[in-house]
Amino acid sequence: MPGPQPASVVHLPSRVRKLLKRLLRRQQLPRCLVWRIRIVLQAAKGRSNSRIARRLGVDRATVRLWRERWAAAQAQLETALLEGATRRQLLALLETVFADAPRPGAPDTFTPEQRVLIIAVSCEPPSLSLRPVTHWTPHELVAEVVKRGLVASISERTVGRLWAEAHLKPHLSRYWLNSRPADATAFDAQVRLVCDLYRQALTLKAAGVHLISCDEKTGIQALERIAPTLPMQPDRVEGREFEYIRHGTQCLIANFEIATGQIVTPTIGLTRTEADFVAHVTQTVASDPAGRWIFVVDQLNTHQSEGLVRWVATACQLPDELGVKGKSGVLESMSTRKAFLEDESHRIRFGYTPTHTSWLNQVEIWFSILVRRVLKRASFISTVDLRQQLLDFIEYFNKHLAHPFKWTYTGKPLTV
Repeated sequence: MPGPQPASVVHLPSRVRKLLKRLLRRQQLPRCLVWRIRIVLQAAKGRSNSRIARRLGVDRATVRLWRERWAAAQAQLETALLEGATRRQLLALLETVFADAPRPGAPDTFTPEQRVLIIAVSCEPPSLSLRPVTHWTPHELVAEVVKRGLVASISERTVGRLWAEAHLKPHLSRYWLNSRPADATAFDAQVRLVCDLYRQALTLKAAGVHLISCDEKTGIQALERIAPTLPMQPDRVEGREFEYIRHGTQCLIANFEIATGQIVTPTIGLTRTEADFVAHVTQTVASDPAGRWIFVVDQLNTHQSEGLVRWVATACQLPDELGVKGKSGVLESMSTRKAFLEDESHRIRFGYTPTHTSWLNQVEIWFSILVRRVLKRASFISTVDLRQQLLDFIEYFNKHLAHPFKWTYTGKPLTV
């Protein structure tokens, strides 16, 4: 008969150990969390499950469960430490590790479109709904979304869960406003278009259609620290020089391929003009000239320009009777150009996110990764150095880190 499996080895970095001990000193900490933390602290001392169970007066199966839960999360914790996670971020991660496991229940009853609309209302000031308060509570948001007919019913707990998934914190005043346009029907149609495209990403890829989330990150500064960064040491975090020298800026136009999670054919330059964006799209399509392309972009004017319309018409071999900008035909106005660029019959077309909803564009998630992993701590001796470090990270990301974001499969907003 095979013997029992050896207990999982528990490692506790000193910073995490201090946080756990600090948590134990909280007077309002639930008793179940107290036992879970104590189990991990005891396991980190190399004690057996049986000894821990006797010492704490709990079942050995409970000790084994939380020992294995911690062991499974160790890699994630170590990565967070290496990336310089703040105390608040580490505490949030610890709360996830020690949380109750998800219980089976009813399937999600809300569509991706409903979820996005609930989040959109959450980002409106309550005064627009004639509520004389400065920020939403779950109770008030439930009443508002039911009143608007967005859902038949929803619990306050579900609202709180949606806020947590979307990283919304209405009780804090650090979030920007994402207001809905006056035309709610148009807003809903655009949200549905983007969500449907994300859900179909793998099917489109198999059919030879490239689905690209595209946007610009402007004003990336080439900052050179005037002194070298001091590496971290035991009980001492990395030290960065406060003062720096400015060497100029660069603009990155990035393509996030929804089905693969890779960054393809990026453009790095000084500006983001109409000509820059047309050149970027030209370079992107050149990687598969005969393929079909869908670009998800925001409604910036350069994404609906005369130059882009003319380029698409030429690339798709469409009639060149486009009219005159500001006067007639396809080129008459921003709305006519947008309608042309959205035409599903074109081999190359664009899908637009609603105004003030950049969080609908998946490339924004990747931009946040770029900031955390490179831009926040790096030092650049020139714009040339900045450009090269950006390209090096993109190559590294594509090789080691790239994966489709969860929205590809579930339609849920901005979940990595």
